[in-house]
Amino acid sequence: MYFYLTMLNLTKYLSEVCRIISPNEQDVTTLGALEAWKHGDFLCRNYILNCLVNSLYNVYCNIESAKQLWESLEKKYKTEDAGTKKFVVAKFLDYKMVDFKSVMSQVQELQLILSDISAERMILSESFQVAAMIEKLPPGWSDFKNYLKHKRKEMSLEDLILRLRIEEDNRRSANPSFEPKANVGESSKSKKDRKRKMSFQGKGKQKEQFQKF
Repeated sequence: MYFYLTMLNLTKYLSEVCRIISPNEQDVTTLGALEAWKHGDFLCRNYILNCLVNSLYNVYCNIESAKQLWESLEKKYKTEDAGTKKFVVAKFLDYKMVDFKSVMSQVQELQLILSDISAERMILSESFQVAAMIEKLPPGWSDFKNYLKHKRKEMSLEDLILRLRIEEDNRRSANPSFEPKANVGESSKSKKDRKRKMSFQGKGKQKEQFQKF
């Protein structure tokens, strides 16, 4: 929007106020300048209003000057931006990896949060992201976490993710029955469901046999 107003040479109305002149002013040049100002302010104000959705238009249409309108909108959306930033940061700080989910799936979730932080124009160095991801590894990975924390050579985020993927693959190879606990729970639940289903089917067959007699 600001770029569009710049192209129209109307941005001065976003920061400047109309000069106050005496009610008895008779100078034609001064009166002409005042009318030109009012016309420019009117255009600027309405260009902004026309970009708003109907619900916002109804709220802001009674504001008299382009400067007041711009400041009101800026205040509203800067406050919302600050709230969004706090939410994303809190989400990152609260995130903890758990043992009952695949580490790589959790790494992807964490990367999405980091992407949201970047989208809010908050810059986190790669070293910080690497250290944070290591620190958030689940309790079952404590030995590997300590190994990574004591490495002297600095790693890139890509290197760390590759190491985590290799480590998880090695754990699966060493223990073929390894699977996240959540999946175990789901499989046990499905077994129970199958038992119930078989039991129900058995009862149905008994009922059919009873009806035959």
